[in-house]
Amino acid sequence: AGLDERVEAFRGRTLGHTEFPYVYLDATYIHVRDDALGQVVSRAVVIATGITAEGGREILGVDIGDSEDETFWTRFLRSLKDRGLSGVRLVISDAHAGLKASIRKCFTGSSWQRCRVHYARNLLANVPRAHQEMVAAAFRSVFALTTTADVEARWDEVTNTLEERFPKAADSMREARTDVLAFAVFPRDHWKKIWSNNPLERLNK
Repeated sequence: AGLDERVEAFRGRTLGHTEFPYVYLDATYIHVRDDALGQVVSRAVVIATGITAEGGREILGVDIGDSEDETFWTRFLRSLKDRGLSGVRLVISDAHAGLKASIRKCFTGSSWQRCRVHYARNLLANVPRAHQEMVAAAFRSVFALTTTADVEARWDEVTNTLEERFPKAADSMREARTDVLAFAVFPRDHWKKIWSNNPLERLNK
C-alpha cells in the first residue's frame, strides 16, 4: 500500500517545471495476474521519457492497458499534457498505427521521428536475404554523414540505387523519407540520441 501511494504520486506529478523538446514513446508487454479473470494475462505498459533543453532525462509517465490501440495512447498522451508537458518539438517512436494517430492528434505542431532501427527491419523485409547485408550497409551510410543536405542527398542516392533490383524497398524509402530523417533539422550533436528509440528500449530492458 505504501508503494502504491508513492507510485501514484510519481505518475501524477506536475510536468510544468520545464519544457521537454524531445519525447520518446514506447511500449513493452508484461504478464499480469488479473484477479477478476483469475488468470495471468499479457498487458501493454507504455512509457514516455522526456529530454529537457539542457539534456536532462526524465520518465514522464507510465501506464498499463490491454493493448496499444489509439484510444489507450491518446488517453495517455493527453494525461501528460494535462500534467503540464509542453515545448515538445519532436516525438520519437516506432510506426505503430495507433500511436502515430495519437501523436498527430495530441502533439499538433511537433515533428515525428520514426525510429531508424525499427524502420531498417521493415526495409530489409523487402529485400531477399542474400542481399540484406548490402542494403543494410547502404542504409547505415546515410547516418554516417554530418550535414542535413548530405544526409538527404545520400538517402535519395540509396533509394535510386535500390530502384532497379528492389523496387519495393525503394518505394518504402521514398514513403518513409520525411519521418526517418526528421532528426536532421535538429542540432548535430543531438542526432545520435534522437534518430532511434534505443534509449527508451534500453530503459525497458
